[in-house]
Amino acid sequence: MQETTANQVAANATSSFTEHLQRQRPDLLPFGQHLGAGAAAMGTAQPLQAPHGTTIVALGYAGGVLMAGDRRATMGNVIASRHIEKVFPADQFSVLGIAGTAGIALDITRLFQVELEHYEKIEGTLLSLDGKANRLGAMIRSNLPMAMQGLAVVPLFAGFDRPAGVGRLFSYDVTGGRYEEQEHHSVGSGSMFARGALKKLWRPNLTEEEAVAVAVEALYDAADDDSATGGPDPVRQLWPVVYIVNRTGAFRVPERELAARAATIIESRAAAQREA
Repeated sequence: MQETTANQVAANATSSFTEHLQRQRPDLLPFGQHLGAGAAAMGTAQPLQAPHGTTIVALGYAGGVLMAGDRRATMGNVIASRHIEKVFPADQFSVLGIAGTAGIALDITRLFQVELEHYEKIEGTLLSLDGKANRLGAMIRSNLPMAMQGLAVVPLFAGFDRPAGVGRLFSYDVTGGRYEEQEHHSVGSGSMFARGALKKLWRPNLTEEEAVAVAVEALYDAADDDSATGGPDPVRQLWPVVYIVNRTGAFRVPERELAARAATIIESRAAAQREA
């Protein structure tokens, strides 16, 4: 007996939107269209030039977790954009920061947001924080063929674990390996300098305001030594993108607060006549 359309839909139903696309329209996935074998056969040595996002920092504080990113994207030695945003809310209680090939990273971010929304609608509940982190790892792993051709994406994921009542932070490698970080972490070209600042500035039980100050200063230090990281720009009124996640949800820190914080850092360093 021939299956009805309703039975076919029910048989193929899944709480994963990514799995649904893989079955129905794999060409719509960010990693569904690999670079053709023709380019490899031609032996092209030049890497594909595409805008890259750079530095993301994240840290825990007394009430949750915070993530911040600078606004610069680079393409080789050229500034591709001064206005790019690299930190996004994944859902009500988690945020995602992207470093690597900007276009693919933005597509993966959008897909991840839809993935979590789809799961909530199908299952009637939010996916656990560990489940979200695992789903993101699977997406990064699916992008490995692109990463092997120079189009890597390395995200940073953070969220508030409501059952445990704490903020948690996860880093990844290009193979989709997931690692839970303690206290703080940074990814991107300026991460080495940002981590050095975080090690000196972070301490247990920071307040929310103190955590914002630590994140902005860490990005400022990264911009001092990494040309691909953009620091606060008072001329263009460009400030980092900062998200806080706590038991009430994820929300973006207002730009006026970031402007005041950046001004304080600049004034204090100018008063101290700091060279480095």
